[in-house]
Amino acid sequence: MILLRIFKESVLFALHALVTNKLRTFLSLLGVTIGIFAIISVLSAVDSLETNIRSELASLGDDVVYVQKWPWGEGGAEWWKYMNRPEATYKDYQKLTSNFNKADAVAMAVYPPSQTVKYKNNSVSEVQVIPISYTFQDFGAMDLSSGRYFSHTESNNGSNVALIGAEISKGLFESSDPLGKYIKVFGRKIRVIGVFEKEGSSLLNNSKDQRVYVPLNFIRKQYNLNEGRLGSYIMVRPKEGIGIEQLKDELTGAMRSIRRLRPREKDNFALNELSVLSSGLDEFFGVLNIAGILIGGFSILVGGFGIANIMFVSVKERTNIIGIQKSLGAKNYFILSQFLVESVVLALLGGLFGLGMVFGLTFMASEFAEMEIFLGVKNIIVGIAISVSIGLIAGIIPAWMGAKMNPVDAIRTGY
Repeated sequence: MILLRIFKESVLFALHALVTNKLRTFLSLLGVTIGIFAIISVLSAVDSLETNIRSELASLGDDVVYVQKWPWGEGGAEWWKYMNRPEATYKDYQKLTSNFNKADAVAMAVYPPSQTVKYKNNSVSEVQVIPISYTFQDFGAMDLSSGRYFSHTESNNGSNVALIGAEISKGLFESSDPLGKYIKVFGRKIRVIGVFEKEGSSLLNNSKDQRVYVPLNFIRKQYNLNEGRLGSYIMVRPKEGIGIEQLKDELTGAMRSIRRLRPREKDNFALNELSVLSSGLDEFFGVLNIAGILIGGFSILVGGFGIANIMFVSVKERTNIIGIQKSLGAKNYFILSQFLVESVVLALLGGLFGLGMVFGLTFMASEFAEMEIFLGVKNIIVGIAISVSIGLIAGIIPAWMGAKMNPVDAIRTGY
């Protein structure tokens, strides 16, 4: 009870001192406010970016292996090793679908050059028209606001049907219903059978809003998918009980057999998984967090010096009060707590103002940015902890000097 009473009196004394010296308080708050704002805004931006990217990666499936030409995380400096590799071919897909018994699902997608999609007098250019196999729906959400997915028969026959994104629907049909209408792409008419729900912008360019999906066999009438020249990939998900590493080992053997590679020949394909990207993201965001701390650290350092300077002045101004308090029996820890609490309260107020500015910034940025930006509980705790720490560090020496004063000398000096 005595400690709580002392703490209460110290807080009230500190608040009185801060209110009495408004200009000095404002200048002291400014440094800490800017420092906390700099650190927490950077950390919040990095956390928001990381959350959005990892969320999009998770939607691709963390138990999926991608058969492709280029390996993820490699090939930058040694691109010539992979340049002449063939893309994943339709033959590869057929063989894996029929003969590879370790897979629960196998799907293929192709990325031909961007196309202009037309409907009557309306057109949308630079559209990704992506041919996909029927099993593509097994690897991710294909949420439709209206219509339906391809039937198995339509997929096998390569029927001229399409699923279109929300932005494509808006650009071509405006407010009318696109279902059953024919759009023109690849010089052919294609009937719209489904419209995707609006997803919004994607950091990984994975949004369906500006895409058109057609059956894989439809594109075979336009391109030879066994030449391995178009951007394409095959997705493989293992059966239950089979791990990713086991799947990759089995898949390596299957692909080498399909492509008739000799024992001493190197693989001419890559088996990619999301863990490669995740580990790279860990390093990338770790560096960004360190950079944010360093940037804001200088501002916090300046704010800490400002608070220390103000506390030295505060001790000097209240020297006679310290002498009177000690002559009336006040203990050293009581005097110490007064100035230390004042320093912490000052830094904490600056930190709270800084957090308020960050919250306002994230609220406004979310309205205009292409991703969700938020101030997380973790960063709020970090901001408060940094503020309290700065207050303790900046105030401990002035508070200790005030607590150690001789009461007689303090009264005489004050007057």
